[in-house]
Amino acid sequence: MTINQGLRLTAGLLTIVSVALGYFVTPYFHLFTVFIGLNLAQSALTGWCPMMWILKVAGLKREVPVGESLA
Repeated sequence: MTINQGLRLTAGLLTIVSVALGYFVTPYFHLFTVFIGLNLAQSALTGWCPMMWILKVAGLKREVPVGESLA
């Protein structure tokens, strides 16, 4: 799994979990959904995402465009 795949998986799962918790437990969990959305928007604008750093430290590989080496 690559960092980009891990990022999409994490964002999707956290969004689903936070919406479910907001529905079944307390609506305040919807604030976590808003946080996820704001973080995605911030990373799109700045090019930096804390979760990508965490996934890199966890050992996931970055995607390599065709014709480019990892070196």
